[in-house]
Parts: sequence; structure tokens; C-alpha cells
Amino acid sequence: MIEVIGTDAGAPASLPPPHQQRLRQAALIAAPRRLHPPLQSWLAAQPQALAELMASDQPAALLERLRALDPQVQAVVLASGDPLWFGIGRLLLDGLPAERLRFHPAASSLQLAFARLGRPWQDADWLSLHGRDPAPLAARLQQRPAALAVLTDPGRGGAEEVRQILRASGLEDAYALWVCERLGHPQERVLRVAPQDGLPSDLDPLHLVVLVAEPPPQPTRLPLFGLPDGAFLQHPDRPGLMTKREVRIQLLADLDLPPEGVLWDVGAGVGSIGLEALRLRPGLQLWALEQRGGSAALIAANAQRLGVQPARVLEGRAPAALAQLPDPDRVVIGGGGRERRAVLDAVLARLRPGGVVVVPLATVEALAELRPVLEQAGCTVSVSQHQAWRGAPLADGTRLAPLNPVLVLRGERKAAAPTA
Repeated sequence: MIEVIGTDAGAPASLPPPHQQRLRQAALIAAPRRLHPPLQSWLAAQPQALAELMASDQPAALLERLRALDPQVQAVVLASGDPLWFGIGRLLLDGLPAERLRFHPAASSLQLAFARLGRPWQDADWLSLHGRDPAPLAARLQQRPAALAVLTDPGRGGAEEVRQILRASGLEDAYALWVCERLGHPQERVLRVAPQDGLPSDLDPLHLVVLVAEPPPQPTRLPLFGLPDGAFLQHPDRPGLMTKREVRIQLLADLDLPPEGVLWDVGAGVGSIGLEALRLRPGLQLWALEQRGGSAALIAANAQRLGVQPARVLEGRAPAALAQLPDPDRVVIGGGGRERRAVLDAVLARLRPGGVVVVPLATVEALAELRPVLEQAGCTVSVSQHQAWRGAPLADGTRLAPLNPVLVLRGERKAAAPTA
């Protein structure tokens, strides 16, 4: 039987007595090279211990040696944490009969990390960056997990790369970042790193990062304009489907928001455009319409986070649901799909003199379909295209990760002629 024993960073001294006894009786002990110095010292103090010590960092050589062992010879393989969770256990099972292996898991690094933070972790997600590009972390963060443990790879995706992705995602203030080093070792260190602070210069390669969602900031602490994407709650099953900050800024500028009046946000999504408009122009009446079920509650929650109050949030499908809204002075159409022309026709039938309609589009075909509608309605029409990139970590540098390009179609209705 080959005993596969999970350890913390303080092994072998921190192992329970039964596992220490297995080490004393073993003819072969395989362990990561970083454990060899304390193992050699510990074995030297055990008179009856005569084990051969080999490195487990080269799995091919280890498997060859274990296959050649006499079945009567006892062997021990030491592994970090739980050998069957991102550990050597899978490789051993691939190369050896399962009946020759017996596993003794220790607390995993995630268990230790959340124990040190004193936080339950049944709602936590995790992501491994070992041997992987850190880009998937950005996608996972868009789902806004309550807590996320990141198994780092200092060569590709360490703590600094995690910070860069948080910053690029607009979520740097949405999560507390904890760095956990040498968990289980007498010299372990767990520290929270604030956005404005640098990482420790002596950061140990043996570390992981835990991100814990922060309570929303007070509305008075948010910027007046250009809110970070992290300020908005999102649908967990449709993460990232919101108007990004760079595009939102442009749309709000194109709307030329008046101090008072009625603003329609059609296809409001999470409410990001209309709600930020209310922060800029509190005198506006925002009527938000979104067909997705549950959107009203989400937009209301985002309104509370931002300290604004829409006139009404409706769940319904345009253009039919537009009949419930008062005539608008400003309209942004963020949805519509195949019915976008019918939606625009309904908007133009109600748009007040001097009103503005802004339509962000993803395709040139949609632009070709809708631009003539605005021109035939006598609107002054303008078209622009916007492309933004965000910095993302790449090896020792920064690459520019593109956001989807957006076409913006704007129509402005002539103001009413002044009365004599």
C-alpha cells in the first residue's frame, strides 16, 4: 500500500502522530523538494527511520519508481493539502492501480484561507490560474461571486495579475483582496491589500488570493460621472451584459440631458444608463423598460445603490409596453432585436419637439435599417463608432483587451417654433 498523505506547510512536524509513524516505517518517502530540508532534519532525529527520500516534483520518475517497488514495501507520498484536489493524486491514479493507493487528505489551501479569514465559504467560487492565462478571471468576476479564491501561478497569474484584472474590470473597489502566504507554516502570513497599496516586496511564491465582495459604497462616495462597472449589480446568469463604462459615457453625452423632462430607457438591462443619467440630472423622470423577468427588482436595487429614484421601472416588451409611458424628451434604445424598427417607429411617434433618441448598435446592418427611419422623420442624424480597450496582464507586461465596438445612431427632432 502506498500512503498518500496531505500536509500543510509545516510538515512533517505538524503531521498527526499516526502519519508520523507511517513516515518512520516507510522504506520510500516522496515529497516536494521544498519539504526535503525539514524532512531530512526530522528523519535524522528518528533512530528507526531508514527511508529513501526522493522528489515528487518529477511525476514521471516518481511513477516509474513506485511501479518498481515490491508490493510488500511501504511507501509514503507527501502532498500539499488534499492530494485529490489539484494535487498529485490524479497523476498517481492515472499511473498506478487504485487499490495500491490510500489517501489521507489534509485541509486544502482554500479551507485554510477561509479559516484564517473567519468566513464561511459554502458560497465561495474558486479559479485556478496554474499553467493558465489569467484572462478567464475577468469573465468569472463578471458573475460577481460573493467570494472567489484564486489559486495563483506566480509565473503567469500571481497576485499582481489578479489586481490588474480587478482594476481593468472596474471592480477594484467592489472586492477586498486578501493575500494568503505559506498557509499552515509557522511563518504564514495573511494580509489585506488595499487598492492604493503595493504588494509586499517579499511575497512568497506559495500564496493564493481571496476576493471577498464589499458592501456597496455610499452614493456620495461614487464619482458623479463615469461610474465603474462594478457599481452595478448584474444578472448572475448573464454576467457582463451591460453597457460598459466607456460606451455609457458616450451615450450620456449624446443624450444631451436636460435639467427636467422625461427619459425613456428602453431595453434598460441593469439600468446603468438611465440611473447614471439621474445622478447627472436629478430633475429628470426616468421610465425604464426591460422585458427580462426579475429586471425591475434588479434595477430598483441598483437605484438604491446609487441613491436615485426612477419614476417607474416596468417589465414588458417594446413597442407594446411603451403605451404605458408619458411622452419622452430623451430616449435611449438598448434592445429591440428584430423589432427594433417597430420600437423606433413607436418612439418617434411620441418623441416631443426638440427630443433626442440615441441607439447603440452592434452591426452595420442595423445601422442601415434604422438610419433612414430617423431621416424620414425629419430628425437631424449623426453616426459615430466607438472602440475601447482595457489593459490586461500579459506575461511581464500589459496587453490591450478590446471591448466590442459600438455604432451610435443619434437623431434629434427639431424644436417647436416659438409662439408669437
